[in-house]
Amino acid sequence: MNVGFIGLGHMGAAMAQNLLKAGHRLVVFNRTRSKAEPLASAGACVAASPGEASRNDAVITMLADDDAVAEAVFSDGGILAELPSGAVHISMSTISVALSKRLGEAHGKAGQAYVAAPVFGRPEFAAAAKLIVVAAGDDSAIGRCQPLFDAMGQRTFIVGPKASQANLVKLSGNFLIASVIESLGEAFALIRKAGVDPHLYLDILTSTLFSAPIYKIYGGLIADEKYEPAGFKMALGLKDVRLALAAGDALAVPMPVASLVRDHFLSGLAQGKGDIDWSGLAGLIARDAGL
Repeated sequence: MNVGFIGLGHMGAAMAQNLLKAGHRLVVFNRTRSKAEPLASAGACVAASPGEASRNDAVITMLADDDAVAEAVFSDGGILAELPSGAVHISMSTISVALSKRLGEAHGKAGQAYVAAPVFGRPEFAAAAKLIVVAAGDDSAIGRCQPLFDAMGQRTFIVGPKASQANLVKLSGNFLIASVIESLGEAFALIRKAGVDPHLYLDILTSTLFSAPIYKIYGGLIADEKYEPAGFKMALGLKDVRLALAAGDALAVPMPVASLVRDHFLSGLAQGKGDIDWSGLAGLIARDAGL
C-alpha cells in the first residue's frame, strides 16, 4: 500500500520501519525532520507537512496527545484537507474518546474513512513488530488496514463498529497498567524496608501468583530502579489517566483508583520527574517510605 506515517517518536519510528520491511511504500512526516532521516535511508520519502504525507491510500498518526493529532488533522492543508476521498486515516495514538468521535464525524463528512487502532506495547515491542493492535470502526476499512496491522503487530483485536470504542479500551488498559505500577511500587517499598532482596521478591511473584508480562516488565524496572531512559514518560502516563477519568466522567463511572494514581503522577511532575519512565512512580513511593 501507499502509506503516510506522521509521528516518528520511539514508537512511531519503529512501526514505520516495520511497514517498510513489509514492502509498503512510505511517506513520513515528523516536526523534527532529523528523526525521519533513518527512514529516508531505508527507502521512505520525507514529506514537508502532514498534508503532503496524507496523499496516499492510508495515513497513520502516531502522535503524543490530542493537541498534536488535532493540529495534524484540522490545520490548513492538514490530513482532512489532503487525504483522498475513500482513503483511510488510521489513528494509532492514545487520544481521548471525545477527539476520536470528532475525527470520525469529520472524516465521514469528507468522504474519508477513519479507523482507531491504538496499540499496547513498549518501544522494544514496536521494534520487534509485536504490538497488540486494538481496532474499531467500519469493517471494510479495518479489512483494508489489516496488512498494515500485521506488519506492525502480533495480533489485532476488533472491538466494535464505533472507532472511539478502541480508544476507550486503550485508555482502560493504560489505567490498569498505571494501577499495577502503583501497587508494585507500594509492595516493593514494603519488602525493601524490611530488608528483603527485591530481585528475589520479583522472582517469587512472577514465577507463582503474578506471571503476566506486565508484572515481569514493570516489576523488573522497579527492582532495578531503572527509570531512565523512559520507554513511556510519566507525563504521558498522567495524560492517559486523565483521559480515562474524563471517559469515566462522561459515562458516569466512578474511578477512585484512577484518581489516586493521577495525583501520584501529578506529584511526580511537580518534582520534575515528568520525563522519566512512568514506572518511576515506584521511586516516588519508595522515597515517601524513607528509602
